[in-house]
Amino acid sequence: MAEVLVYVDHVDGAVRKPTLELLTLARRVGEPVAVALGNGAADTAATLAEHGAVKVLTHDASEYADYLVVPKVDALQAAYESVSPAAVLVPSSAEGKEIAARLALRIGSGIITDAVDLEAGDEGPVATQSVFAASFTTKSRVIKGTPVITVKPNSAAVEAAPAAGAVEALAVTFSDKATGTKVTARTARESTGRPELTEAAIVVSGGRGVNGAENFSIIEALADSLGAAVGASRAAVDAGWYPHTNQVGQTGKSVSPQLYIANGISGAIQHRAGMQTSKTIVAVNKDAEAPIFELVDYGVVGDLFDVVPQLTEEIKSRKG
Repeated sequence: MAEVLVYVDHVDGAVRKPTLELLTLARRVGEPVAVALGNGAADTAATLAEHGAVKVLTHDASEYADYLVVPKVDALQAAYESVSPAAVLVPSSAEGKEIAARLALRIGSGIITDAVDLEAGDEGPVATQSVFAASFTTKSRVIKGTPVITVKPNSAAVEAAPAAGAVEALAVTFSDKATGTKVTARTARESTGRPELTEAAIVVSGGRGVNGAENFSIIEALADSLGAAVGASRAAVDAGWYPHTNQVGQTGKSVSPQLYIANGISGAIQHRAGMQTSKTIVAVNKDAEAPIFELVDYGVVGDLFDVVPQLTEEIKSRKG
């Protein structure tokens, strides 16, 4: 069976969930070969093997932390030339999409971004995408070169599938451009204790109907009762009620959780573009004519200040 390269997103050896989802998809089209780079790369092997990686290519160098993107592209290209894979899968983060685009250009291949599913085809992997603000679903395949595909988080279940996970050192020669953009400073992001928005299985969002920054505590309380991430509409962010890093929508982040709860959000197309691929959508809005109700699985017509606290208390009581 052909091998499939999987770029590993990890933090000091702790593998992030989207990578484990990629391994699930990779097994549908070939044998996963993981590429782990930077500090802690070798520590990823056990987790990757547990989830189906037949081989783990590792390389550590200061360039991965000190410079932007290009050193990782150099390494992924080296892995590509070493393995000659049937496809290359990369998490669909901002950095992941830049790495994928640069790699595709270098190896003369087509690229598919933001896939939400992947399956084997007679002429190569077939990717499913949600396009035009999630109004259409398309199936595509790359017809030139080796497919380079980025996959959105929560597109597949994480499945244990123990494999050999043999660790091999990857030989990497950095290009002249690898040191072109240097990282001069880093600021740690303040931890909320909640899941990363784009990776969360449940997202609870608030919009204009929350009516003030001080009222987002109601949204946060519901999110915390569910172990969810907190999102916000553009209207709420533009009003200064919640940070832009939590904005869901066309000009914010795209999410695709198992459950999305929209509170006080009208459902403008800009917001829908960022959450319409959620598996189950619930909306709370006092306007029965709000566009959000056109796409929900469950809708509650009511004041969020009455509904959301009751929902939070009910969840807490059921949890004991």
